[in-house]
Amino acid sequence: MKLRMPYTVFGVRNLFVLSLVVLTVSCASPEKARYFNKLGDETFPRQELVSAHVIRKADILSINVSSINIEENQIFNAPNIAVVPGLVNENPTHGAGYLVDNDGMISFPMIGNVKVEGLNKKQVSELIRDKLISAKLMLDPIITVRILNFRVTVLGEVASPKIINVPNEKITLMEALGMAGDMTLYAKRDNVLLIREEGDEKITRRLNLNKKELLESPYYYLRANDVIYVESNSVKLQNTSRLNQLLPTVLSGLAFLAIIIDRYR
Repeated sequence: MKLRMPYTVFGVRNLFVLSLVVLTVSCASPEKARYFNKLGDETFPRQELVSAHVIRKADILSINVSSINIEENQIFNAPNIAVVPGLVNENPTHGAGYLVDNDGMISFPMIGNVKVEGLNKKQVSELIRDKLISAKLMLDPIITVRILNFRVTVLGEVASPKIINVPNEKITLMEALGMAGDMTLYAKRDNVLLIREEGDEKITRRLNLNKKELLESPYYYLRANDVIYVESNSVKLQNTSRLNQLLPTVLSGLAFLAIIIDRYR
């Protein structure tokens, strides 16, 4: 009996490993694990961004003023250093900028408070330019406005859920998923959830990444503060449920077997 026991233990150990493999192996359809099924050689028209980012409270703006007077430029390009904890300093690409306060204002040198909430970048640029000219502070300035806190969030069944900062303010859904390490094999590619802020509302859209129509969708390009949530498919949920049900039984059986082996030593 003592000579045969190691082989029995070895067999039980292999059986346990095999059981775990069987429980975790997915039988998901390969078609559902691919992007853009049945997409052939086609041409899609160039898609422009639907609308410019609308400035909101707590946005951080980079406002660059340029003219022939270098000294004047330096005055206006020294932005207010209004630090938002956990926002500006968490990413090295974020420098100091003009913080949009709770009243939707920024404080601009030589001009004072300027209402920018609800405007896009072009409108802010034109507004500041007009104020500088009307106050006779500059003759023909060029104003460049950028959003420093342009970010999107990717959550759920991806390799590396994260918040992605976008310095160039342009990112597609596929790029965001790629930066999050891509979807896992357990992801539902035909039902990805997009959460977006539009004005005072939040909208949700379900996107199918298995269909080529996504390339023409107005949600293919992401906007600032978009949230992408990738759900787990039914295979993972079933495997997880099955594993949770069987694992205690398997472990109890192994514990009982260990007691028997210990008695025969």
